[in-house]
Amino acid sequence: MPEVSADVLAARAKLAERFNAVRTGGKGTARRTKLSKHVNNGADDKQLQAQLKRLGVNNIPGIEEVNMFKEDGEVLHFASPKVQASVGANTYVISGHAENKKLEELLPGVINQIGAENLMSLKRIAEGFSGGMEEKKDEDIPDIGENFEEVSKQ
Repeated sequence: MPEVSADVLAARAKLAERFNAVRTGGKGTARRTKLSKHVNNGADDKQLQAQLKRLGVNNIPGIEEVNMFKEDGEVLHFASPKVQASVGANTYVISGHAENKKLEELLPGVINQIGAENLMSLKRIAEGFSGGMEEKKDEDIPDIGENFEEVSKQ
């Protein structure tokens, strides 16, 4: 075995002294904390279905879309949802993919669904459309004055 110089031995001793308190295991070290496992959402869905079954909800077939109107003028739109209801418990369950849409995007088809509380949103949209149309009418018609003959010769 080759001889190790005194400088190297001194450096090793200094390192050992410096890192003496650092341990990765053994007696006196902290225990490793147990990692928590994530709860599966499938269990939540099963519990929800069990509670709904207790309420006595029934599937309502044939509903193509559901629109829920918010106060800020947006619409929570469900396309082909699963709808369940329990009239006795006054409980209605709507499940499926939901999208937040503006009222303007759904307008031609949802006019018969709009209630009195959304009337102000509908008026605001109508004013926006009519204001744009008036400006467009002014742009389309050129101002030619009183004498049509002179303008046509130019």
